[in-house]
Amino acid sequence: MKKLIFYSFVLLTTIGLLSSCVSKRKFVSSQNKVKDLQSDNVNLNSKISDCNASVKKLQGQKSSLEEANASAQKDLQTLSSKSNLTIEDQAKRLQSLQDIIRRQREVMNKLKQSVIDALVNLKADELSVYLKDGKVYVSLSENLLFKSGSAVVDPKGKEALKKLCQVLNATKDINILIEGHTDTIPIKTDQFTDNWALSVSRATSIVRILTIDNGFDEHHIIASGRSKFQPIMTNSTPEGRTGNRRTEIILSPDMNELFRLLEI
Repeated sequence: MKKLIFYSFVLLTTIGLLSSCVSKRKFVSSQNKVKDLQSDNVNLNSKISDCNASVKKLQGQKSSLEEANASAQKDLQTLSSKSNLTIEDQAKRLQSLQDIIRRQREVMNKLKQSVIDALVNLKADELSVYLKDGKVYVSLSENLLFKSGSAVVDPKGKEALKKLCQVLNATKDINILIEGHTDTIPIKTDQFTDNWALSVSRATSIVRILTIDNGFDEHHIIASGRSKFQPIMTNSTPEGRTGNRRTEIILSPDMNELFRLLEI
């Protein structure tokens, strides 16, 4: 009888423990599911935020496209109003454009030759004159114009600029851009903090000589510096660096007449 009671007690205890283990496993499983759902909820909220940001971006792009479309429609209306020219009028306009371009080409070719003739006494390593993109480039070497590290034009350079300006003053409707160029060797003096300062100062010195000393119209000339950033030769050799230290006087035709005709 005692054994029966003992075995019954063991059996009941085992069943209780098993029930307890099963309940605990269910509880842990439920906790894990809750954590997974919470993680999924965080990811979902992140995706919703990303979607909202995308929607906002698309709305901005839509507004930009609508503005661009409105601008294009306005330009189209303007173009349509200008396209009411007859075939004869369009032909005359085209002929006028061609005449302007032809005259400008003739002027620049003549100007190039006049510059060459005026500076004929300069050496080949002091002067280069050529046409590029419808403009006349007059490239003057550092040896002709300046001492090393200086922006003061030498007397020989002033004489060359005087002869050049005589040609420029006799030519109507041209604009001038003066560009100073250096090599890659850095400069740092009391006067010039870097190659930018030197190149701009040299261009400005030449502008003053052409305008103040020789009477070229100040409204048609610009001074600029390119520093070391537009070399025409390698900077790895002394000869190349010498070639890069130059001042370019760029002569271009006045395009106002052409632009006015294009706007009709």
